[in-house]
Amino acid sequence: MDDAPILRLNPALDPAAFAAAYAREGVARIPDVFEPAVVDRLAGILEQTIDWDIICSDERGKAEVLDRARRQALGGDAVAERLRAATLRARDGFAYVYLGYPMVDAYLAGRDPGHPIHALTEFLNSPAFIGFCSAVTGETTVTKIDGQATCYRPGDFLTQHDDTGVGERLAAYTLGLTRTWRPDWGGQLLFHDAKGDVERGYAPAWNTLTLFRVPRVHSVAPVAPYAGAARLMITGWLRNDPPHGGG
Repeated sequence: MDDAPILRLNPALDPAAFAAAYAREGVARIPDVFEPAVVDRLAGILEQTIDWDIICSDERGKAEVLDRARRQALGGDAVAERLRAATLRARDGFAYVYLGYPMVDAYLAGRDPGHPIHALTEFLNSPAFIGFCSAVTGETTVTKIDGQATCYRPGDFLTQHDDTGVGERLAAYTLGLTRTWRPDWGGQLLFHDAKGDVERGYAPAWNTLTLFRVPRVHSVAPVAPYAGAARLMITGWLRNDPPHGGG
């Protein structure tokens, strides 16, 4: 742990280089967010150290969080039934199944004390990261940034939605920590137009930050059953409601 590299943005990044694209298209794709040693460290945290929760949607589209204790209490058959039901609901509406770790909630609740993921949660809410994201998006009222670590396995998915909140969500982001990926493995972040066509799509990427304006209809394509890796991301929103832990 003492040998961990300093967690900072790549000093070569210039937010102005991406701000014009964001202003024009409502989305910016930023490669090489971190220096090599930093991103390798962050990916290793997700690959090797997270005690993942299973996240699946219920009948109302709300998240049912199946942590280790909850899964043990329910038993394997009941967990499998919940995942099957969420998958069937995806035929007609909003639904999802993936692995997740609620970074901000875990940090505030004191879950997994001393875990290195908490340093990343702090970094996402640092003046440096908030300032960079604000400079790219032009959003000057960001008070905090949500964060959830996600792991999509073969068969996991997130159907189309637009990230509408109650006014507090200024932009969404994904931070790609997927080392290798083939296009036919699925898992793309897809943006949809009013006709249902794909306006653009981004494959799971390495060391890449994607910022996009919300609300905007998008989905995560199902990961193929033959995918040879997991889709690893940090996702969340830039927000303007009271800071984490505030009133």
